[in-house]
Amino acid sequence: MNRFGFTSGSVSSGGFDRRWYAVALVTAAIAISYFDRQTLPVAIAAIQRNIPISNQQFSYLQTAFLVSYAALYIIGGRLLDRLGTRRGFLIIMLWWSIACALHGLASGFAMLLCARFLLGMGEGGGFPAAVRVVAEWVPPEQRSTAMGFINAGTAVGSVLAPPLIGFILLRSGWRAVFFASGAVGLAWVVWWALSYRDNISPLSANTFDARLIARQLSMRELLSMRNVKVIVFAKFMSDSAWYFLLFWLPKYLYDARHFDIKQVSYYAWIPYAASGVGSFLGGYFSSYLLRRGNSLDKSRKLALGISAAFMPVVMLVPLVPVQLAILLFSIAFFCQQSWSGLIMTLPADIFPLSAVGTVSGYVGFGGAIGGAIFGIVAGYLLGHGFGYGTLFVLVGTFHLIGFLAILLLGGKIQPLRSNDLPRIESHI
Repeated sequence: MNRFGFTSGSVSSGGFDRRWYAVALVTAAIAISYFDRQTLPVAIAAIQRNIPISNQQFSYLQTAFLVSYAALYIIGGRLLDRLGTRRGFLIIMLWWSIACALHGLASGFAMLLCARFLLGMGEGGGFPAAVRVVAEWVPPEQRSTAMGFINAGTAVGSVLAPPLIGFILLRSGWRAVFFASGAVGLAWVVWWALSYRDNISPLSANTFDARLIARQLSMRELLSMRNVKVIVFAKFMSDSAWYFLLFWLPKYLYDARHFDIKQVSYYAWIPYAASGVGSFLGGYFSSYLLRRGNSLDKSRKLALGISAAFMPVVMLVPLVPVQLAILLFSIAFFCQQSWSGLIMTLPADIFPLSAVGTVSGYVGFGGAIGGAIFGIVAGYLLGHGFGYGTLFVLVGTFHLIGFLAILLLGGKIQPLRSNDLPRIESHI
C-alpha cells in the first residue's frame, strides 16, 4: 500500500492489465472524435466548390459545434455520473458517429450547420467519460500520465486527418470523408460494448473518506466552489486559443500561405503530431514530479506553468517563413495539449468519482464556450479588415491569463475532504 492509500499493483484480468486497456479504449475514442471534428476544416476547400461558405459562415459552423458541445459537456457529464461510464459512453459515441456521417448528406449551408450542431452534442460527453475512466481505474500518481496518454489521442486523430481526408477527397469526394469517419466511430461502439466493464471497486474510494463518498454533491454545490470556477475560467481562456488553432489552421494555410489540398495534407499534420507528444510528456512530467515526492499541488502547477509560458510563440507566426511558422505552430500545439491533459486531470485529483463527470462537464463547458465566442470574434475580425496577425497576438496571451488565475485564485490542488462540506454548504 502506498501513501495514497491503495496498492500499486495492476488491476489484471486474463493476463493483461485492465487499467491500461481501459485507457487505450478511451484514447481510441478521443482520436476518432478529433478526426471527426477535423473533417470539415480540412475538407472545406472541396465543400466550397458545391456549397458557398464565407469566413463568417465558416465561423458559424464551428460555433454551432462548440455551443452544443459546451451544453452537452455538462449534460453528458451528469449523464455519465448517473448511468455509469460504460452505458453513458456507448450512447454518446453512437450519437456522434451518426451525426458525423450526416454531414455527407448536406446539400446546403443550413444542413451542414445542423449536422455540425448534432456532432457537437455527441462529442460533448467524450472527455467527461475519459476522466471517469481515469478516476475509476488509475491511481493518483499515474493519473496525469494516463490523461496525457488519452489526450494524445487528440493528436492521433488530428495527425491522421489531413493526409487521410486529403486521400479520400482526391479519390472519392468530400461526402465520402464523412461517411467513412462515421463508420469508424460505429466500429468503436461495437468494440466498447464487447470489451469494457466498469470497475466495481473504483480507486476514488481509497482516496476520499467515507462521509464524502456517501454525500452526493449537487450540481449547484459543485459550481459554488471557487476552485471549480477557477478551473472553468482557465479552460475558457486556453480553449479560446486551442479551438481557434485547431479549426483555423488549415484555413490559414489555404488563405494566408496559399496552400492547396495536397500541401495541407503534407504539412498540416506536423503541429498535431507535436500536440500528441506534448500531451504525453506533460502528463508524464507531472507524474514524475509526484513520484519524486513533490506535492500534488506543486506537481500539477509547475507542469501547467511551463506549458503556458511557451504559448506566446504563436504571435510570431505571421512574421516568419512558412517552414518556421509550422515549427512555431508545433511548439504552441505541444504546450497547449500538455496543458489540456493536465487541466482535465484536476477533477479526478480533487473530487470523488460521483462528481468527476459533472465537474469535468463544467470544465469542458467553459472551454467550449470560450472557443465558440472567440470563433465568432475571429470570423468578425477577419471579415472587417483585421489580419491573422491580430488573432495570433490575442491567442498567445490566453494560457498565461488562465494560469495566473489558477496560481492566484485557485487555492491548493488536493483531494476534497468531508471537513470541506460545511464551507461548501454555506456558499449555496
